[in-house]
Amino acid sequence: MTWPTNHFGLNRRMFLNGCAGSLGPLALAHLLKSERAVAGADPPAKEHPLAASSADHPPRARAVISLFQNGGPSQMDLFDPKPMLNRFHGQPYPGDLETHFHEQVGNVLASPFRFSKCGDCGMELSELLPHTAKIADQITLVRSMQTASVDHEQALHAIHTGRVLTGHPVWGSWLVYALGTERLELPAYVVLADPGGLPVDGIRNWSSGYLPAICQGTAFGSGESAVLNLKRPPDVSVAARRNQLDLLGSFNAAHLAMHQDNSELAAQIANYELASQMQTSVPEVLDISGETEQTRQMYGLDNTTISEYGQRCLLARRLVERGVRFVQVFMNSQPWDTHSRNAESLRDLTARTDQPCAALVADLAQRGMLDSTIVMFAGEFGRLPVSQGADGRDHNRRAFSLWLAGGGFRGGCVHGRTDEFGYEVVEDAVSVHDLHATLLHVLGIDHRRLTFPHVGRQERLTDADVTNAHVVQQLLS
Repeated sequence: MTWPTNHFGLNRRMFLNGCAGSLGPLALAHLLKSERAVAGADPPAKEHPLAASSADHPPRARAVISLFQNGGPSQMDLFDPKPMLNRFHGQPYPGDLETHFHEQVGNVLASPFRFSKCGDCGMELSELLPHTAKIADQITLVRSMQTASVDHEQALHAIHTGRVLTGHPVWGSWLVYALGTERLELPAYVVLADPGGLPVDGIRNWSSGYLPAICQGTAFGSGESAVLNLKRPPDVSVAARRNQLDLLGSFNAAHLAMHQDNSELAAQIANYELASQMQTSVPEVLDISGETEQTRQMYGLDNTTISEYGQRCLLARRLVERGVRFVQVFMNSQPWDTHSRNAESLRDLTARTDQPCAALVADLAQRGMLDSTIVMFAGEFGRLPVSQGADGRDHNRRAFSLWLAGGGFRGGCVHGRTDEFGYEVVEDAVSVHDLHATLLHVLGIDHRRLTFPHVGRQERLTDADVTNAHVVQQLLS
């Protein structure tokens, strides 16, 4: 606007018309200043969204490492010996079966693998698991798991979120939401992704759903660029980057004050600061050059078949050692989905995973960390006792096996029983909801009290009002 040269020509209407865009902010600033004066001081800085929180009861464990086996490992070939399969091999199954690929149902398929008793507990395990056999006295083997679907995606949703539909938070996000983090320089929830690619259902496997976005998993890759865009440009000094972040932080804080219910914005702001701290903390975690030769051999880092998966298991230990709350190790696609070449595929997969998984448990134990860390080896469902095609096995939701170690779980314990063919649980069934309730309990969380308001109801991981989920005390020491 052009002002008149004679100041007496500036009337009230002209002044308001020219300055209306500034009067509002000036008035607001005055009112805010007055409110702070009445309160006596500026408001305190808001607590970090992942500040550590108190548990509902004394926890047995403080961290989790999930070794997730995408596709559904075959329980009757690995964890649940069934001599009846050999007796009826090649004959029609004597009963009804729920199948996924109905047109490809064959006859009873024997397991070609021998089972033997392992450890002082006498746990029977497959010959494909010689290293797991060495830690039999430290693991809880659950042979009576059940889930809600024979579809991969729905079963993945179930074991990660407790629901078969998409959009719900995974249980790692619930854990972070409930307890926060022990160390602000690293993400509370880290995913060690397979360099070969994402698992089936992709990043939904570590989504925070309707929980605050900062509770979602942070994926680490491999190599020098494990976290994308983390390195500081070489032409930007540490001091300059700090000044940039401080300036950006002040702008973000002012913007957040006007949008306090926006969890995506709050998470983004917190992650800017976290990213700055990660520039020094992450390289230190990923640098395994200081590990002893004995440790490297334990995880199989000198073996080309094992080394990639072994390194991620070792990194999982290093992350938990440094205060990360939840770590997941995923495999590319769904390699345990053995619709064909079941026996051959299992040989390859166990050759890759058996030693590192067992090494992780043994390593945590020798460092005094196993009592406070839960290790879980699980897929989304199991396999059928009949053949699919010539040498494959179809999906089975009615029975599958998984094992847990540390964190208050009973070592050398075998829980539950399936029928003579390994098709259906007949004793001490454990649902996915029961598993989640038990895991949360060991971590000091009452699954009935862990809630979040969403679309007019209080959501829970276990959906306790519907599922009757309960803590399986028999699994605990």
